[in-house]
Amino acid sequence: PWNTSYSENQQLIDDKMKVAVLFILGCLVWGGMAKSTFPESEKDPDFWKEWAQRTLKNALTLQDLNKNVAKNIILFLGDGMGVPTVTAARILKGQMSGQNGEETQLEMDKFPYVALSKTYNTNAQVPDSAGTATAYLCGVKANEGTVGVSAAAVRSQCNTTQGNEVKSILKWAKDAGKSVGIVTTTRVNHATPSAAYAHCVDRDWYSDGDMPPEALQSGCKDIARQLFENIPDINVIMGGGRRSMYPRNTPDVEYPGDKKHNGTRKDGRNLVAEWTDRVKDKKGYYAWNRKELLSLNPNDVDYLLGLFEPGDLPYELERNKETDPSLTEMVDVAIKILRKNERGFYLLVEGGRIDHGHHEGKAKQALHEAVEMDRAITRAGLLTSIYDTLTVVTADHSHVFSFGGYTPRGNSIFGLAPIVSDVDQKPFTSILYGNGPGFKLVNGTRENVSTVHYEQNNYQAQSAVPLSMETHGGEDVAIFSKGPMAHLLHGVQEQHYIPHVMAYAACIGQNKDHCRANSGSPSLSHISPTLAFLLSVKWLLC
Repeated sequence: PWNTSYSENQQLIDDKMKVAVLFILGCLVWGGMAKSTFPESEKDPDFWKEWAQRTLKNALTLQDLNKNVAKNIILFLGDGMGVPTVTAARILKGQMSGQNGEETQLEMDKFPYVALSKTYNTNAQVPDSAGTATAYLCGVKANEGTVGVSAAAVRSQCNTTQGNEVKSILKWAKDAGKSVGIVTTTRVNHATPSAAYAHCVDRDWYSDGDMPPEALQSGCKDIARQLFENIPDINVIMGGGRRSMYPRNTPDVEYPGDKKHNGTRKDGRNLVAEWTDRVKDKKGYYAWNRKELLSLNPNDVDYLLGLFEPGDLPYELERNKETDPSLTEMVDVAIKILRKNERGFYLLVEGGRIDHGHHEGKAKQALHEAVEMDRAITRAGLLTSIYDTLTVVTADHSHVFSFGGYTPRGNSIFGLAPIVSDVDQKPFTSILYGNGPGFKLVNGTRENVSTVHYEQNNYQAQSAVPLSMETHGGEDVAIFSKGPMAHLLHGVQEQHYIPHVMAYAACIGQNKDHCRANSGSPSLSHISPTLAFLLSVKWLLC
């Protein structure tokens, strides 16, 4: 402006020059880093051409579709594991083993088929974990906040439950004579696992102590009670949630002096004792810590209840390796118990705390949870065969999680972008959230992240909008699949399609006509005797 003094004009020019210099320096640093962090072999065009040719040859083998009957079906559900989370977890996995990370493969990346799932609930554009669980477990889209009931049921209105119940693929499998299991890093009566067995108009009715009096008076049952009553012979149940199983004020076995972990039931029932009594003559065992779990011989166990925490299991980065099993360890034990059934099994595995890490804005926790779930997927692959086991990996929904900022190859996934903002002249981390608890102002401006420990486990990444809890995202999520009929999971699909494909592959539920010629047995005629022998040896060794 013409009325501005010479000194003020000079100050404006100086400020703009500083920003320009910082920006240029940042670009130079980025350029230098980008030139030095990738392998020499990648400069040769033949490196990329040969890689593409190997990939092409592998893709051509997929023309021979696996149309066997799936003896076993496994669903891995990464709660909140949107596509940006998958990509970032892939980079983290590589960096944990000393690589750049971008070129790494997650186990799920190796699956031959990938599709997209539309995650909306019947009444929600951006969904929750209960309505989505009803979709991918029961094959019916539903309202947010409700589990195992159709969209005719209204959240928190008990009188809309009866007549609107829908059965899950776990029930279809059990009715077909298969063994069934649930493994989760959350409470076993949390949103995702509860849709496998419960019919409840409110996902938060964990025990009767969490329910309003009018709902109890109207005859509605809490989710923990339904776990043991609706499908009383679930073979494997592992996760957290002890406090919902014991009478009110009962001290927890692991934290007897901490009242917040006490039992919450008002009806005075001890559901663990009831379950234990019911299976004591059926090779049934209860475990509440890692040592007890790993001391079991799966060959001598037909029923297992493992409740390792009063609430959710701890994050993998904070797990007490003496008392709490990892997701991989739980999956290992579960499959070894379930696979003894000659008719096969259905297993639901939830990496549930990916979601919690994101809600808290703690990206490091969320991504390490995703990497641990990928380890569990690897273990499951070693214990099963693609010839008779359909394995599906997907998410219920995404999050408003992102990473960007023109970071160079090999940049720490939790690190800074190589340039500062050209607006506020401050650095920023590659990982950011659209909203959440990471929003913070210092003296009226955005916090300078270079002054804090942004790579610590519980650092809350900056967000654009302040919220006490970050929200879900509404975009499509990936579906990875391998094994019998995996090719049916293709293109862009509604989320409720997933269990119908799995049931079709396994000849359970409503689609059975195509299986009768096989008498429910896998067709392995195209496998050589040598390969069949090797598969048998692998199964025994694992």
